[in-house]
Amino acid sequence: MAQEISHQREASGNLHITIHDANDNGDPERGRRQVDHHGSRSFSRGIGRSMSRGSSRSSRRRLPPVSPYSGLPIEYRTLSIHVSESRIVDSAPPADLKAVDKDDRDYFANLTYHELDPAQVCQQLNVDGAQGLSDSAAARRLERDGANTLPKPKTNYLKKLFFYTFGGFCSVLWVGVIIFFICWKPLSDPPSPTNLALAILVLIVITLQAGFSAVQDWTTQRTMKSIIDLLPAETLVLREGKLVFVPATQLVAGDIVHLKMGNKVPADIRLLNHSGDIRLDRSVLTGESEESEGTVASTDPNILESRNIALMGSVVVNGSGVGVVILTGPRSVMGRIAHAMSSVEEKPTLIQREISRFVKIIVVLTVFLALLIALTWVGWLRRDHPGYMNVVAMLNNVMGTVVAFIPEGMPIAVSLTLMMIARRMKAVNVLPKGLSTVETLGCVNVICSDKTGTLTQNQMRVTSICSLDQALSPNQVASALEGKDTSKAIRKLHSAALLCNDASFDPTTLHLDLNDRAIQGNATDSALVRFFAYDKTLDQLKAMHPRVLQIPFNSKNKWMLTMHRDAGTSSGDKTGNNEYQVYIKGAPDVLLPGCTKYWCHESDSVEPLDAEARSAFKEFQDRLSNNAERVIVLCEKKMTPTSQHGTNEFSEEVTRGAVQDLTVVGIIGILDPPRPEAQTTIAECRRAGARFFMVTGDYGLTAAAIARDLGIFTGQGKVDRIDDIRVKTMASSTNMGGNGSSGQGQSLLLEGSALSGLLKEDWDVICEYEEIVFARTTPEQKLRIVNEFQERDNVVAVTGDGVNDAPALRAADVGVAIGGGSDVAIEASDLVLLDRFDSILEAIRLGRLVFQNLQKVIAYLLSAGSWSEIWPVILNVFFGVPLPLSSFLMIIICVFTDLFSSLSLIMEKAEFDLLSLKPRNHRRDHLITARIYGQAYLFTGFMETCTAHAMFFLYMWKYTGIPVSELFFLFEGYTDGFHGYSQEQLVAFNNTGQCVYFVTLVFLQWGNLLAVRNRRLSIVQADPFTKQRRNPWLILSMVISLVIAIFVTEVPGIQTLFGTAAVPIEFWLIPLPLALGILVMDEIRKLIVRVFPRGPVAAVAW
Repeated sequence: MAQEISHQREASGNLHITIHDANDNGDPERGRRQVDHHGSRSFSRGIGRSMSRGSSRSSRRRLPPVSPYSGLPIEYRTLSIHVSESRIVDSAPPADLKAVDKDDRDYFANLTYHELDPAQVCQQLNVDGAQGLSDSAAARRLERDGANTLPKPKTNYLKKLFFYTFGGFCSVLWVGVIIFFICWKPLSDPPSPTNLALAILVLIVITLQAGFSAVQDWTTQRTMKSIIDLLPAETLVLREGKLVFVPATQLVAGDIVHLKMGNKVPADIRLLNHSGDIRLDRSVLTGESEESEGTVASTDPNILESRNIALMGSVVVNGSGVGVVILTGPRSVMGRIAHAMSSVEEKPTLIQREISRFVKIIVVLTVFLALLIALTWVGWLRRDHPGYMNVVAMLNNVMGTVVAFIPEGMPIAVSLTLMMIARRMKAVNVLPKGLSTVETLGCVNVICSDKTGTLTQNQMRVTSICSLDQALSPNQVASALEGKDTSKAIRKLHSAALLCNDASFDPTTLHLDLNDRAIQGNATDSALVRFFAYDKTLDQLKAMHPRVLQIPFNSKNKWMLTMHRDAGTSSGDKTGNNEYQVYIKGAPDVLLPGCTKYWCHESDSVEPLDAEARSAFKEFQDRLSNNAERVIVLCEKKMTPTSQHGTNEFSEEVTRGAVQDLTVVGIIGILDPPRPEAQTTIAECRRAGARFFMVTGDYGLTAAAIARDLGIFTGQGKVDRIDDIRVKTMASSTNMGGNGSSGQGQSLLLEGSALSGLLKEDWDVICEYEEIVFARTTPEQKLRIVNEFQERDNVVAVTGDGVNDAPALRAADVGVAIGGGSDVAIEASDLVLLDRFDSILEAIRLGRLVFQNLQKVIAYLLSAGSWSEIWPVILNVFFGVPLPLSSFLMIIICVFTDLFSSLSLIMEKAEFDLLSLKPRNHRRDHLITARIYGQAYLFTGFMETCTAHAMFFLYMWKYTGIPVSELFFLFEGYTDGFHGYSQEQLVAFNNTGQCVYFVTLVFLQWGNLLAVRNRRLSIVQADPFTKQRRNPWLILSMVISLVIAIFVTEVPGIQTLFGTAAVPIEFWLIPLPLALGILVMDEIRKLIVRVFPRGPVAAVAW
């Protein structure tokens, strides 16, 4: 029978939940305290992301957090405090109405699910704890309550639109719009249509810039959505007596959910029972890193603090449990907080800061020149040359300065560049979560990689089996298991391997042969089940020896324990038989100290673990480890706890005595084959200047053997250990390769147990090694490793796929998750590799390519779009020369002719092997440097400016007979009667001369385009036609710019409106060899740089 939840409105504004049966009236206030409130409030149902995916994001030392829920801990803690206060004095108002809604406070204060016992909770929610909900009941509740999704964080679209429209260069361009409108009227009499057209044209430019910024933002959000959709979103739920995987978005109140270590809690859940050691990480809500132990009984009157409530978004970091869903979606704690939170201001990425830095420089120079022109007019021209420049002409010159010095097309080009690179990354199955990730990849010089599932395939198989008295071949054990006269030692090994195990065959594949069945469970457990299970032995064993307690494996303990009773007996029966069979498996170096006996296969009995047996144990372990096998030991013991079964005390007592008085059952060697591409990827990362380290939980010798197989350890000499570190001096560390890029560094194997005793001086030595393997590490130690390298000015990338990798992924400058990994790891990362591990190389290559192509785009745009446009204004104002280039033509160059050409540079392939370069230093190597300014302004820009002015003066001399000497300091002399020409004729000559200047710049930029696409190589070595560097967009962009130039100068309507004119044919032809001259001059510069790489020209080359 379906449960109904109705939201009753009463006068005080508090939300009430009523739970009752669909076919009866029910108690209108079950699950809540009886309070008398009045008012109304309704739930809001937002469409958001499933909370099985969570919302935590990485918080970086260098990179800003971008999580939309990064404010959750503050809101949660404030809400929790007010809930506690509300339960003491219900009528007391909250201390800060802005911090928490009174409705939310009372809503949680009156919930009582945590105070009821499990049976009462199930009764409240009308669900059978042993059968779960029926499919029909779940469907009705889902239709009534809506999907289990969070409300989307609020987006201030007006604020976004404001920054799109008024941010960056647009802020200055708006001043131009206002001035052009003022110059249209009332300052011009009659109104000037040219100024009106210019105002509209600048508005179009602003619209284009804002539009591209919005598209870029939308593209980034779409990429984020694709990453969110990638995350696992299923939860193990009991429905109609069967355990099934259900999409977390379809969870409803009353669902019985099974939680295991590594799961994210998909809704607010009341725990009904657990393994005795379940622990939850609530840091996404509380901001506190401490784990909390789950309980069945209530531990706090406040539902937000009681440890028998697993809140949505928290992570199960240990143990397992079963709970019932009490609140979903917008009704959950996180849902209510997320709905109430305002938009979180996003911090600019590194590349945005670089562009902002450039914008500030350009704007400051623009404002300086504009003020200089205005003050020059006020203090000099208006007094000494009153007829030369009126107010409208002065304002036009000021706006000419603004239009000239600002490369209006650059923001559009940058947006398109980033979008194109993001598309390329997605094409090679790499998903970056933000633009900062792309840029930071080019700076990474240290890569710390997890082993299992990242460098290896995570497809383990049993390859060796040993007793302490003999090595057993896998075939020998398999034959013994299938025979009738199996020894007790083999039977005990068989029981330990299958009972101390969480893996099981997929029910949908049980009809297949054993080797073809799919297995559900982690790789190690799956390997044991695959080897030891035959016929129906797995199910029979579990039925004969029911599990009464489990302590799952975790990266701290490094062992797993299961406790069993024989079938037919019960926990704590009245006969006083409280003895349990315990099996434990884990790391040999952790369990061996607690072992006192072992199963001897020769005598088929238990023997004391003497010194000889311990020596044999160590010998077997080292031999398997040197074969790159993961070594686990299986142990057993009998326990008789004094505490009552099912209590936390019972679990704690078992845990305390777990690794004492153990009997070794056997040693298992498991091999996890490396990914085929791993060795090549590691070598290429090193060639790219990034040191590649392995951070694993494996035994030291195993890790070292795998490192040699993968090429992490390249030498055959001695590998340094902790003792070598302590005797090294800082002088010797300096001789090991400095930053680790020389390729001659030493190798180091360091185990986690040694990390706690390391001093700062020790880490200074360690961080100079080129080849390091960190073995036997815990998540906390992985985090410390990342922090230590970051503190020594390294840019660290961490790759991983497991829950234990998440802290290091969050702390790294770039966290790289493997697509098939855990949802926690994917969320903590900045970059997701969907397919192959070697796609990280393509990500690094594209990260470096985007930076180089952006520099080329900017160097190209600044030459004509800034430098060559400002000098006509300077000559006009300070030297009295008729204006050689109009504001309209300046805009056409910046936004149309140059923009299309610059877009072809986005499509440029790498000039040389980008992985052969050293990582970029983001503190020193800026996007726009003094060298780029020098190339764009003083070299190419100077040549273009002089050439374009020469063409302007040539036209004026050839067609008007006015020599260049008479044009300088002419001021108001260029008027009716000058050289016998009327005012109309002089204006027509000037208009044509401006178009000559414009056409010349268009052609000169062709030469600049061909020159700037290569920073070092000659065009003969890297022409745009051969396959290696083919770029058909280059020629197409030239054609487009030519068509635009013809359209602007030859169309009568444009001529009338904007004062353009047809250009004589010879001035279409003369610039062609001049453009070739630009290319030739740059080729000479490149040749000098190549021939004299340490010369003065190379020192200032960009």
